[in-house]
Amino acid sequence: MTMPMFPKLVLFDLDGTLLDSAPDMLATVNRMRTARGQGPMALAELRPQVSKGSRAMSAAAFPELGGEVPAEMIREFLDIYEQELGQHAQLFAGVAELLDAIEAVGSRWGIVTNKPEYLARKILPALGWASRSAILIGGDTLAQRKPHPLPLLHAAQVLGVAIGDCVYVGDDQRDIDAARAAGMRSVVALWGYRPEADDPATWGGSVLAASAPDLLTPALWDALR
Repeated sequence: MTMPMFPKLVLFDLDGTLLDSAPDMLATVNRMRTARGQGPMALAELRPQVSKGSRAMSAAAFPELGGEVPAEMIREFLDIYEQELGQHAQLFAGVAELLDAIEAVGSRWGIVTNKPEYLARKILPALGWASRSAILIGGDTLAQRKPHPLPLLHAAQVLGVAIGDCVYVGDDQRDIDAARAAGMRSVVALWGYRPEADDPATWGGSVLAASAPDLLTPALWDALR
């Protein structure tokens, strides 16, 4: 197979793009529901909200709140999630091979996520990524988070890579909005988490990819040039 010509830097969202973390999130909200005498939530109900963050997942798990999730519930979610972190999650198919291929041609990859940095950093060693990821920026690392372009601009600046030599891969509209605002090319990860009503074709991404192995095809990267 011909090796794709990757850009100098490929930046990724984490949950829903590299890592199928929905099972960890489900275990978290179901512990919260059990503590309140409620039955378990199904994965299919929670999965579309995973990329939206702890507030959206808590709101989905407790619809009786009408979307008004108190701060103490967010703290509870994060505390329980830290205990469940990595216990049920796994890489999406093709991700390991994709990261190997990026490194094989001398390019670098990194992570820009809205997950709190301490949680994202905690899971990297278990994945073998602590020394492989060129940079990790969490949702609380900087003064702004996605969809603001600052995290992507900062990653490129820290690593000394021109924006034109970077591509961002994400499964949420905020990912694509951030990339577009940064002037960075983007790949919409269709294998990730999103509500059924969302239409990723309208997000303005540079290209759409149905699965992580699609990023191993030279044609996809040719389309980004």
